[in-house]
Amino acid sequence: MKEKPASTFGQHPTSRTGWQAVGLTAAFSLMFIVNSSVFMRLSQDAQDGWWVQALLPIYGILMVLVGLAAGIVGLIAILKKGERSWLIWVTLLPAAFVLFLLLGELLLPH
Repeated sequence: MKEKPASTFGQHPTSRTGWQAVGLTAAFSLMFIVNSSVFMRLSQDAQDGWWVQALLPIYGILMVLVGLAAGIVGLIAILKKGERSWLIWVTLLPAAFVLFLLLGELLLPH
């Protein structure tokens, strides 16, 4: 007979919601890397390009929404599905990062 492990922290997520949160976190991480390494360098060179005003704000808003969605879905997986995997706890980091940046932008004057 197989014994239940003492802790599920070191295991992979077991629910579909947990895997969706992990996927959203991976998407946010990839978008953040592309934003930092590609778009920010290109936007410094082409200040008057049409895509700087059209594409970058849409990409930034989409990236923020994906980060928030990763945290929300991860929180749902923790609270409702009972997930305790370390991957699910990592999904809360993008949401905390996005909330930190948004609160800093809204509360602190420039």
